[in-house]
Amino acid sequence: MQIFAFYLFASIVIASGAFCIFARNPVHSVLWLILAFFNAAGLMLLVGAEFIAALLVIVYVGAVAVLFLFVVMMLDIDFAELRAGFMKNLPLGLLLALVLLAEIIFGVGAWTAGGMGEANAVVGPPAGGPSNIEALGALLYTKYIFLFEAAGMILLVAMVGAIVLTNRKRGGVRIQNIRDQVTRRPEDATRNEQPEVGKGVEL
Repeated sequence: MQIFAFYLFASIVIASGAFCIFARNPVHSVLWLILAFFNAAGLMLLVGAEFIAALLVIVYVGAVAVLFLFVVMMLDIDFAELRAGFMKNLPLGLLLALVLLAEIIFGVGAWTAGGMGEANAVVGPPAGGPSNIEALGALLYTKYIFLFEAAGMILLVAMVGAIVLTNRKRGGVRIQNIRDQVTRRPEDATRNEQPEVGKGVEL
């Protein structure tokens, strides 16, 4: 079962990667890339690296979703045409969703059945010991705790620097007064009204 799962996931990763490169529609390329990430996560499950599999699904697929939003915002896409083609491609989309669901169930079943022989002995956790995620967490928060905190500080400084660089004064752009926002009282921000029927609210 594990060998069949390996060849299934590996072949889909290669095929989806090729379709991602040769697809003319950028949205289709992103969808093929998401499919490649899901199947790569299945390969990681087979070798006992469930933490890397979770990272592939959560981090990379989440980043691809953000990339999808950027593609939609930056390109001149005809949404009317997309809505018109939605029903036409609905059966294919449902089929792909069922295939992804079957692959997830199959990959989790292959992972619970055991690793792939020697590969599991090298990468996977020892029998009866802590899982891959538990061992990695214990290592990060004990031996490499200072490096982990330093990486967090570097990311914080980078985030603050990006905010400072983008928060410059530009002509014609209104900037909020932070002091006024912080010192504002709740009664100054909202006002409870009981308007009569048909009168509405005065702004």
